[in-house]
Amino acid sequence: MFLRVTSEDERGDDNEGVGRRGGRRRGLLKAAGIVLAGALVLSAAGAGWIYWHLNQNIRSVDINSALGDDRPPKVVSTPSAGASASASATPLPSGALNILVLGSDSRSGDENAALGGGSSAGARSDTAMVFHIDEGRTAATVVSIPRDTLVTRPSCPTSSGGTTSVAYGSMFNSAYSVGGPVCAVKTVESITNVRMDHFIEIDFSGFADLVDALGGVTVTTDEDIDDEDSHLKLEAGEHHLDGAQALALARTRHGIGDGSDLGRIGLQQTLVKALLEQISATDLLTDPAKLYKVADTVTGSLTTDTGLDSLTELMSLGQSLRSLPSDALKTVTMPVVTAASDPNRVVANEPEASELWESLR
Repeated sequence: MFLRVTSEDERGDDNEGVGRRGGRRRGLLKAAGIVLAGALVLSAAGAGWIYWHLNQNIRSVDINSALGDDRPPKVVSTPSAGASASASATPLPSGALNILVLGSDSRSGDENAALGGGSSAGARSDTAMVFHIDEGRTAATVVSIPRDTLVTRPSCPTSSGGTTSVAYGSMFNSAYSVGGPVCAVKTVESITNVRMDHFIEIDFSGFADLVDALGGVTVTTDEDIDDEDSHLKLEAGEHHLDGAQALALARTRHGIGDGSDLGRIGLQQTLVKALLEQISATDLLTDPAKLYKVADTVTGSLTTDTGLDSLTELMSLGQSLRSLPSDALKTVTMPVVTAASDPNRVVANEPEASELWESLR
């Protein structure tokens, strides 16, 4: 756009001046429209970059290719009855679903180290939960598997092309240590005979950052906590925790109960419910900056199977769970008893454990 300087002779009479002023105003409006359109284009480009960035954040493992067909049968999802009638709309899935969620310190780095995480060479999965979502996706059950459970760890494929040996009487969380997510999934499937439709892993620092991005999380503890290992000291009652404190709570075991992993699992289940309630209560759509911060934090700390490794797939899963209230989430622990071979270890309590897993198939 440019301005043309005219002489007095060229201006003509008043009517012509009015016409030219009207033309000038129309030109300015046109210029403003061009600027606005440019801004919208830049916004769209920004949104595209954000989508690309968040997608790139997500790490994935091809569990299906690694494990092949030697697995429990897969439950076929059915379209939601309330899906849009539009021919172009993709109906949301509404079938039953099982997702293995692991909390680990597998990613090295200063932030993980400061929070008590290990190096990538010494990966551990200190938290293992099977999220079972019922048909219709209006209720769910979270089953925690104690890390100290002695199991028969199956032979698992390795990234180098080999396989690990079958291990009898091995701690459950050793599966991740020797074979990563693939072996963790195979071990869970071998002891439950339940197909894991998806796998999600979140690391130490990512969990802490998520809690901070949400503004903290409020929990109520039934007893005083004083754990030298997790460095957490809380009196019984309600507490609003920041990310580091929430992570310390998830790792606390020696400061409560008998000091076993079962006490820690109870705290983790309380924390999961509180975190889901916090997410539900936070209106992220009215705060784009906070929404982006939460999304960036979540995707940057996740490792998933290839069926959940994009924003589209994660959003579809989230939308399919929009009718799932927090009070419809049931938390239980796999029934166990003290192992005869080691008082510091547990084994599945049968037939109760098998009956629990049967209810999830």
